[in-house]
Amino acid sequence: MSSSPWPSSGLLDLAPVLPVVVIEDVADAVPLARALVAGGLPAIEVTLRTPGALDALRAIAGEVSGAVVGAGTVLTPGQVKECVGAGAQFLVSPGWTELLLEAMQGSGVAFLPGVSTTSEVVALLERGVREMKFFPAQASGGTAYLRALAGPLPQARFCPTGGIGVNSAPEYLALPNVGCVGGSWMIPADAVAARDWGRIEVLAREAAGLRSA
Repeated sequence: MSSSPWPSSGLLDLAPVLPVVVIEDVADAVPLARALVAGGLPAIEVTLRTPGALDALRAIAGEVSGAVVGAGTVLTPGQVKECVGAGAQFLVSPGWTELLLEAMQGSGVAFLPGVSTTSEVVALLERGVREMKFFPAQASGGTAYLRALAGPLPQARFCPTGGIGVNSAPEYLALPNVGCVGGSWMIPADAVAARDWGRIEVLAREAAGLRSA
């Protein structure tokens, strides 16, 4: 089985921002995802941080046209299987182990294993993986670190996530080895609590325009 159904750089190039979503109420999953897609952010990472995460992922996969939904905070081979079974089209992990990487490579969907050191990047390149999550981005050296990696390791491409907001995102997106950034600033907690999907759509549209800006 192919390690990924996506063409090279497919997942990282769907949009400049990958929304990182924590779903507290499964009923919010579909309208929230529809707002993000309408705003121009089709790829949506649903993190496995809440009890209803798999149900939320399943609902988005089944009901939101145009959404490319994936699972985040994937930590075990068992979770890989559960997420793909629920309809995940990609997987994101904060870090990786040999067992987890093997499961993701055999899952049949795209995946972004997390890295924060040069050695981890080299180890993944050695295993044929070129697209990675850089996490936690700000705490691990931010744009300066990624800029330094681009020289000796130009074949690696990243989705930096962790501490990135609307003001810092353009600095990351300007780097040659950054395909997109992960963040949640376009999903403010008060807007979700108020179910103000229109506001989230506006914020998503602004985020989708960061690349051209």
